[in-house]
Amino acid sequence: MSQRLPDASLFRAYDIRGIVGTSLFAEDAASIGRAFASEVTERLATDAPTITIARDARLSSPMLRDALVEGLIASGARVIDSGIGPTPYLYFAAQHLSAHGAIMITGSHNPKDHNGMKCVIDGKPFYADALAGLRTRIAQKKLLQRTGSLQYLDLRADYLAAITQEMDGLSLKQSVLWDAGNGAASEIIVQLTPHIAAAQHGHLFCSFDGHFPNHHPDPSDPHCFHDLLLARLQHTHAIGLAFDGDGDRLGVMDERGRILSPDHLLMLLARDVLTHTPGATILADVKTSDAVFADVRAHGGHAVMAKTGHALIKQAMREHGAAFAGEASGHLFFADRYFGYDDGLYAALRVLRIVAESGRLLCELVDDLPTLYASPEWRIPCPDAQKFTAVETLADYASRLGYQVGTLDGVRVSSASGWWLVRASNTQAALVARCEGVDEASLAAQTSELTRALAQVALSLP
Repeated sequence: MSQRLPDASLFRAYDIRGIVGTSLFAEDAASIGRAFASEVTERLATDAPTITIARDARLSSPMLRDALVEGLIASGARVIDSGIGPTPYLYFAAQHLSAHGAIMITGSHNPKDHNGMKCVIDGKPFYADALAGLRTRIAQKKLLQRTGSLQYLDLRADYLAAITQEMDGLSLKQSVLWDAGNGAASEIIVQLTPHIAAAQHGHLFCSFDGHFPNHHPDPSDPHCFHDLLLARLQHTHAIGLAFDGDGDRLGVMDERGRILSPDHLLMLLARDVLTHTPGATILADVKTSDAVFADVRAHGGHAVMAKTGHALIKQAMREHGAAFAGEASGHLFFADRYFGYDDGLYAALRVLRIVAESGRLLCELVDDLPTLYASPEWRIPCPDAQKFTAVETLADYASRLGYQVGTLDGVRVSSASGWWLVRASNTQAALVARCEGVDEASLAAQTSELTRALAQVALSLP
């Protein structure tokens, strides 16, 4: 079979992303499949490697799945297709089967005409230069020519058994509203809720539809909660749970209709982990509030700031032996009594468990957390060819002004009254910005500082 050389822009920092029919084509998926199977075979010194796959609910995913399978089989892989489901379901399937590799076909939270792949080798994320090396392998035609096989295996019952044990013997006096946004977690949510004892369950948009006709599934966008806010009016004391397109991120609404900030969600979960694992290491990404790191330390934990990105967080968790990690985007990773990957559904059950064990309302637990003075996460359109240069310019600008400048991931500029951050998105043609102050006046001042800095690169906050 002939091989197409995929566009270099597809190979992002921690996964493959493109626009279907513009930068991403079925032929690319076939080439990537051949290269991935060849890489797994050589890296793990195995014949006929087992590679699990799954896909999200996007309209283009079946086409990419067929082409990917063709490529994997052509280079000798034993492919196990676990069907449609969220990305953590694919991670679970790979772990459950002790697979040599795994590929999730997903566009995650990106617009509906986008798609891509998340890759795993030997239980670890496959990303950065290693991921880009697949393109080099295709260009150099270092592709094995063998004959593999295909098997279909539905592991959803096993996955549900693994995550729902968190709620064994517990019950909630509240109702729980689940909004899948017609994404990949839709059907599994419907299968999951009978295992959770609650006053009532409500399902919003829990059917697959790649058009995403109700709202785009991205819990970091407050608009994602509009329907949950309306639905709670029909329930007494309802907790709302929102998921992104591939189910690895979580957003939470409390019984008062307040959308929990990612920082408060991290605090709530980190405190619980530290209760059961005293002194544990907790990671959070560079977009996270200073208050989260301070709260972890105040509760006896070891707080570590990490680079943004699901693959980078997982690697950092291994390096630091972390029990829990989180990102401001809603990725939550548990390694205390789970597998260490980001799973929105499992994270939701951990939240529900905390509430059930407390015997209180979620809103009451949130009221006990420190008050935050932080901005939302802003995404500022910026061409891929310019975004990293823009961040370097901002770092130089802040250094000249004598600020404390951190460059772990982008530029984070700190002072006694707060901080502001700008980093280049690794998934979109955009810069990501956020700021925080010690009080409302300081937040306003940090926002003004950020605005002045962005003017240095002819950009502004949305």
